[in-house]
Amino acid sequence: MNSQLQKYLPRVHARLPAFILLTRLNRPIGTLLLLWPTLGALWLAAGGRPDWQLIVIFALGTLLMRSAGCCINDFADSHIDGDVLRTENRAIVTGQVTRKEAMLCFLGLCLAAFGLLLFTNVLTVWMSLGAVVLTAIYPFMKRYTHLPQLVLGMAFSWGILMTFTAQTGELPPATAWLLYVANCLWTVAYDTQYAMVDREYDLKIGVKSTAILFGDADRMMIGALQAMFLFAMFLAGGQFQLSAIYYLALFVAAGLFVYQQWLIRNRDTDACFRAFLNNHWAGLAVFVGVILSI
Repeated sequence: MNSQLQKYLPRVHARLPAFILLTRLNRPIGTLLLLWPTLGALWLAAGGRPDWQLIVIFALGTLLMRSAGCCINDFADSHIDGDVLRTENRAIVTGQVTRKEAMLCFLGLCLAAFGLLLFTNVLTVWMSLGAVVLTAIYPFMKRYTHLPQLVLGMAFSWGILMTFTAQTGELPPATAWLLYVANCLWTVAYDTQYAMVDREYDLKIGVKSTAILFGDADRMMIGALQAMFLFAMFLAGGQFQLSAIYYLALFVAAGLFVYQQWLIRNRDTDACFRAFLNNHWAGLAVFVGVILSI
């Protein structure tokens, strides 16, 4: 396929690596962190038997919206990414993609995700507007508040509410909002670990984050957020009448959180990044626990 693309669409083939870099398709961790709680919520909304069409829609939608978020993030941060070691090779900074192209890519991916939702229902389509707004404003929040991670958590959790409207055709019940709050807590925890990697550079360029806000209490606050996430998910297990396998999955996730605390004990940037990446396994454990317990 690659050779055929090079033969018939040489310009597209030549630009493809730049747009893969822009959309982070080469780094799927963000998609996975978004995918597991979304699909888990879909399983719960459907009582263990989700429509296969909705599984496809939300899996693809997750990929598209995460990629769109990367585009608007690089658009917003194009003037500061070059001053941060971790981001100095991003596509806009190196000139592989222009800011205009990044914005067009963001709009195109949002439209593609919106097109998928046209196969659901009107309520879910309306709900999707919240996801777009949160995705669009998140990258700019680090200029105005030390809580951009909270906005990211709201954006990353919005799909949970949409799975309920798509599956049931009704506004999300209180149980769905419990899952939403739990996932917000978890997202703030792991994105604080991520922000710890850049804290030194963010302080120099004036970018705000929870890692800076928490200061020396960062490890304690991450632990508190992880504990609150586990407690909220414990309560959700009771609300959805899940079996003991689910609670075993929460125990596995708790063990992974302890391991993450060990990784970040000295606040080494590489170790903090490994702790962030490890959250994929925590999310997967909880997701598997859900589908085996309902």
